[in-house]
Amino acid sequence: MAVEEEGLRVFQSVKIKIGEAKNIPPYPGPNKMRDCYCTVNLDQEEVFRTKTIEKSLCPFYGEDFYCEIPRSFRHLSFYIFDRDVFRRDSSIGKVAVKKEDLQKYHGKDHWFPLQPVCADSEVQGKVHLELRLSELITDSGVVCHKLATRVLECQDLPIVNGQCDPYAVVSLLGPSRSEAKKTKVKRKNNNPQFDEIFFFEVTKPLSFTKRQFDVEEDDVDKLALKVDLWNASNLKFGDEFLGEVRVPLKVLGQAGVHDAWYFLQPRDNGNKSVKADELGSLRLNIVYTEDHVFPTEHYNPLRDLLLQSAHIQPVSASAAHILGEVCREKQEAAVPLVRLFLHYGKIVPFLSAIAHAEISRTQDPNTIFRGNSLTSKCIDETMKLAGMHYLRVTLKPIIDEICSDHKPCEIDPVKLKESENLDTNRENLRQYVDRIFSVITSSGVSCPTVMCDIFFSLRESAASRFQVDADVRYTAVSSFIFLRFFAPAILSPNLFHLRPHHPDPCTSRTLTLISKTIQTLGSLAKSKSANFKESYMAAFYDYFNEQKYADAVKNFLDLISSSARWDQKSIETPIMLKEGFMIKRAQGRNRFGLKNFKKRWFRLTNHEFTYHKTKGEGALCSIPIENILAVERLEEESFKMKNMFQVIQPERALYIQANNCVEARDWIDILTKVSQCNRKRLSTFHPSAFLNGHWLCCKLSADTAPGCTPCTGGLPANIQLDVDGDRETERIYSLYSTYMSKLVKMQEACGSKSVYDGPEQEEYSTFVIDDPQETYKTLRLVISAVQTLEQQHTQYKRDKFRKTKYGSQEHPIGDQSFQCYIRQQSESSTYSI
Repeated sequence: MAVEEEGLRVFQSVKIKIGEAKNIPPYPGPNKMRDCYCTVNLDQEEVFRTKTIEKSLCPFYGEDFYCEIPRSFRHLSFYIFDRDVFRRDSSIGKVAVKKEDLQKYHGKDHWFPLQPVCADSEVQGKVHLELRLSELITDSGVVCHKLATRVLECQDLPIVNGQCDPYAVVSLLGPSRSEAKKTKVKRKNNNPQFDEIFFFEVTKPLSFTKRQFDVEEDDVDKLALKVDLWNASNLKFGDEFLGEVRVPLKVLGQAGVHDAWYFLQPRDNGNKSVKADELGSLRLNIVYTEDHVFPTEHYNPLRDLLLQSAHIQPVSASAAHILGEVCREKQEAAVPLVRLFLHYGKIVPFLSAIAHAEISRTQDPNTIFRGNSLTSKCIDETMKLAGMHYLRVTLKPIIDEICSDHKPCEIDPVKLKESENLDTNRENLRQYVDRIFSVITSSGVSCPTVMCDIFFSLRESAASRFQVDADVRYTAVSSFIFLRFFAPAILSPNLFHLRPHHPDPCTSRTLTLISKTIQTLGSLAKSKSANFKESYMAAFYDYFNEQKYADAVKNFLDLISSSARWDQKSIETPIMLKEGFMIKRAQGRNRFGLKNFKKRWFRLTNHEFTYHKTKGEGALCSIPIENILAVERLEEESFKMKNMFQVIQPERALYIQANNCVEARDWIDILTKVSQCNRKRLSTFHPSAFLNGHWLCCKLSADTAPGCTPCTGGLPANIQLDVDGDRETERIYSLYSTYMSKLVKMQEACGSKSVYDGPEQEEYSTFVIDDPQETYKTLRLVISAVQTLEQQHTQYKRDKFRKTKYGSQEHPIGDQSFQCYIRQQSESSTYSI
């Protein structure tokens, strides 16, 4: 979800690898071990939770999490909890990274020491204050000064134990005074509107002869206003602290007026600091990305250069190939390139061109596509995007079974447990391999069309290059579909969204053995047993040394790489797309029934959207996909509840509350995508609920009244290929900009090769340059387009800096990232506007 800023869209996303924790303090009891899990939080809102690792003080999680961030935030936080079956789970420690510090750790594994979790430091939200110093004349003719403090509103306060009933305490503090006044409690509202005014006497009465308004500086310097936010609690432990703001009265200045937003801050309560590693540490890899995307016309020159890449001769002189040459990691270039070419329907010619060029440079057919080249990384990324549902329908059912059954499959005699039998384990493993091999080799007709087209191109190029090798047409394709697609998905199903979490060690070992065997079966190597270093694997593979397995692989590869274009098949078996608990409001099918809110298990397939009393039970309600007319957010004011959305049907709307903002966005996105092609989709909707006989948004009394607000923009019907072309072009621009020095060096290399036809200079040897003149021509165009975009970004930043007010709602006082930005602007060299 993008935030609009004066014609520019801002996207935030984060990709996190949660590695492991170590040196967690032992449980104070006879059993020292703990059952720990880790949560990811945007400020105080939990958006992800790992599985629980039992009986360990050094839990390994090995989980990846990616999300688009749909709102502003101040901290990305990670909490380690100890699960307690009988009581509330207890927090052990946390890692909190300020938004402005995320770039320090970008893409690097880092051990973070766990810090104590203190209620006084767990704050989020902001408050709007207005201070006014006024002069009053008393009946006796003397002048005194009163401070009028207006607490207008708060935003984004945390929800504590499922509710937020906030109030504010306003205090005037000085060396010898402390006065406190309190607002009313605002029930069930984390964005409360207080709009209450409190008066404080600030100075001693001055002589009436002092006509000019003035406050003695000493008095002002010694006084400060403090505003504390609290959550009114019915629990015996008392009210919960939500945050505070301290405003020195010297901010009033000569005008005597101060109006500003403030971020709430933690309370300094003098707690002792915890020594490093006293609570343990957590290994994380964080990649935070912020994309500032201009209107589409700004990207036309660069985008046109990129999309022409498939037709440039040689392809090594194209803009896309050059990006792969200058990036430190090929994966950096592959991700946005693939998404861009997929979006514009040009992925097959582009991949065919770069694959043909790589095959032409390959000398040994046995090493074809073995390196981490731009071609292999781009095909990997294409398969992940286009083949996700293919994987789900093919592998997910049996992967789920393996993870739930926990059958012993260890065949290494050294690792065998005393209670296990080697022959039984081999049989269990053989059955799993046979079943997975069978579902893969019989799934050819379900392989996505775009993948079939790419495989056909690979097959033809390889067969033409190595005409004496009869098997190369198979190995060129199997090196991707088996080695880089099915085998990794079996090995790490959580990375391919086949499982929510990394498997437990025993199941992970079973999946590793299956993956190794499937990979070897698909490779069509001449000597199968020679592929295994371990003797027990070579012995196990004897089960599969039959011609029928090789024939099945070849038939499958023939099918997915034939010249015929396979249409996407409508799969009759429902594919589970998303499921989880949410809270729904009764739909009112019973006229006299209470429309209360209940927690239900929701399940979305490509056929229907259902909810159940709990997981595994029969559906209480089923909504066919063709009956979903729109999916939109529901304004918070409707029920005073956050993260709500509505699934609009012909007769009524289903109101649902997701667990957090990320989950709400995910549900809205996928429901919108699966229903995108419905012929009766609405063009308008009601952003608020129908309550008390009228729509809250437009006040119309008919519950069948047409919507008053246009529906949000349509998304591509293809679930896998939801791509924003401008955003991907912006990411490519950022990569070019980051590696500008390499682009310049590549230009120098082109000049050197053009005038000097001798041995290649060592500093230029890393670049693939087949035609120096064509490559130089493309480089010149790329650099020009990048410099133009650079100027536009710089101008935007200058304009924003000039217009932005520190203390505004967008940039409250206490916004560290904005303060850093101000320092950068003030320290930068002068410029003309």
